[in-house]
Order: sequence, then structure tokens, then C-alpha cells
Amino acid sequence: MDVDLRKVRYFVVVAEEVHFGRAAERLHITQPVLSRQIRALEQELRAQLFTRNKQTTELTAAGRQLLEDARPLLATTQALCRRVQQAAHGSSAFTVGFMPGITVTGAVRAFSARHPELSVQVVRTSWGDQVQGVHEGLLDVSFVRLPVDHRGLELRPLFREPRVAVLPADHRLAGKESIVIADLAPERLLQDPDAVPEWRDLPERTGGGEGAGPRPSFATVEEKLEHVATSGGVLVLPLSTAAYYTHTDVAHVPIDDIGPNEVCLAWSAGRRSPLLPEFADIAAAQH
Repeated sequence: MDVDLRKVRYFVVVAEEVHFGRAAERLHITQPVLSRQIRALEQELRAQLFTRNKQTTELTAAGRQLLEDARPLLATTQALCRRVQQAAHGSSAFTVGFMPGITVTGAVRAFSARHPELSVQVVRTSWGDQVQGVHEGLLDVSFVRLPVDHRGLELRPLFREPRVAVLPADHRLAGKESIVIADLAPERLLQDPDAVPEWRDLPERTGGGEGAGPRPSFATVEEKLEHVATSGGVLVLPLSTAAYYTHTDVAHVPIDDIGPNEVCLAWSAGRRSPLLPEFADIAAAQH
């Protein structure tokens, strides 16, 4: 079965907007054309993707499955096109992504010495996009902090490091040699609880619950630290990340009873370039 990727892109936009009119505006096409394209895709896949009435548009089970699979498929296609275009223009760059607090200098220098013909570039990433650049072909490899979605990736474990609680400098726990995760139960966590399952699963947890209001949305770690300093709340971060962002009005304290954060090197599982495992070997030897 051949699936038209253009229709798949249209489907993803409709699924994200949950509204054919808004999706059509975003795609710069008319709504009748978009509706025809989605019906054609449903016929190709022999499955209904949306249920629609005058008030709502909802994904079916088949639609939810397609949305889950479509995003990495489209990202892989985009990456393929980008690499082909780079090859056609004689590009010889190798791009390395890294999270704040992770030092990549040694690995990049060693790899560059082996391959002077390559222009090795480094790009800073964040929690939200640390694997996105790999899927989209913007990064050849990326130093990532787990957890990440493993689908479509090769991962090489590199090292682990302890996690710490980041608190206001005048907090009752600031200055302690160490704490346990239960000490944070009354606190408001300023990050996705799934990133700190040990806190999320505390039976006596009271912080950030009913009455606390919606969790603020932050684009950067710097914004989170400012919120900790000015409005309270806590973060749980890898030690090197907490040390990377210096702030006089916050403190960090080791947490004794939670596991470390694991750092891995990630690259696209669909690529067969020998440069990828070679860089991974070099990065592993640095730690």
C-alpha cells in the first residue's frame, strides 16, 4: 500500500487543531479540499480517522494510532530530504546536539582530529527538543538526558549523575547536606511530574495538588529558576544542570533516595553512516 505523505501531513494538522476550518487556514487551502484529502486518506488506509458532527471533531482509535506513527514518519522523511540536499551540494558537516551542563568538548575535538574534512558543529538543545533535531535531520547525534521516547533512535549510555532539589535560598531545606524525596511532598513541583516519578508517586504528596492552580508554563530552565527564586516551588534537576545555571537566590540539595539521571548519545536508528557509532565510541571513552 502506498500512502500519500502530503495527505498524512494534512491529517496531522487536522488532528492538532481538532477543527477542519482552523486546519485549512493553517494549511492555506480551502476546507472542502482538506475534507476531500482526508476522505481520500481514509479510503487509502481503509479506516475512519475522525468522527465529526456540527460541534466537534474527534480522533477515532485508528486516528490516534496514525497520529502516533505519523509524526516520526514525517520527521524521518524531512531528515532524508535534508541529507540528500546536503549531499547534492557537497556539504560535509557533522552536527552535535548537547543539553546544558553536559560537556562535549573532548568528544568533539577528538572526532574533529580524526576527520579534518568535516565541519563539526555543536547546537544547544533543551528538554523539549533534545531528540526532535535528530528525527528532523538537524542533528547527526545528540547528547540526551533520559527519559526520552526511544522510538526511531539508537541510544548509547554514557554516564549517570545524581539529581538534586532546587529550592529558594531561604527555604527550610536549603543548606542541608541531603534530603529524601518525601521531604518535598508538601512542595509545588514546577515541572512535569512524569519527569520526577518518585515525587509523583509519593502517597503523602500534598504540594501542587488541588487548589494550587495550573502549573506555570516555562520555555527555559532560566525561567523556572526565576520562578523558584521569586514565587517558590521546587525543581528536581541533574547535578550538572543545577550547577550550570548559577543563581544567587536559589540553592540545590542532593536527594539521597532517588536514582541518578542517565545521559546517552542518540542518533537516528534508520541511518547507517559509520560516523555515528564512531562518534559514540569516542563520546563513551570520554566518560
